[in-house]
Amino acid sequence: MTVQNVSNTKYTKGVRWLAELYKNRQVDSVTAQTLNKLVDLELSRLQMTLDDIERVLANYEKQYGMTSAEFLKKYEAGKTDDRMDYVEWASLTKMAKNFRKTLSAISSEG
Repeated sequence: MTVQNVSNTKYTKGVRWLAELYKNRQVDSVTAQTLNKLVDLELSRLQMTLDDIERVLANYEKQYGMTSAEFLKKYEAGKTDDRMDYVEWASLTKMAKNFRKTLSAISSEG
């Protein structure tokens, strides 16, 4: 997943302004539909990225014979070495958790 860093505060202000208008039901149907499609697009991209991460996690789980949750407890307790697989596995496990949390939060708002 590629995140574009836009340093222009104009866009940040514009998004906040649109969100406020949308929240107050002050946008026309075309704008509302466009905003909804953008949210759906981002949710879809998040889900696709999560699916990719989960495929990699499943491979690690099979390879090392433990769940990602079990592994992460050992890793954070210092009961593993620092091989590159473990560093990546730990990072991906944390990323997957964050993606699930974001998807859940956004989905529950709808």
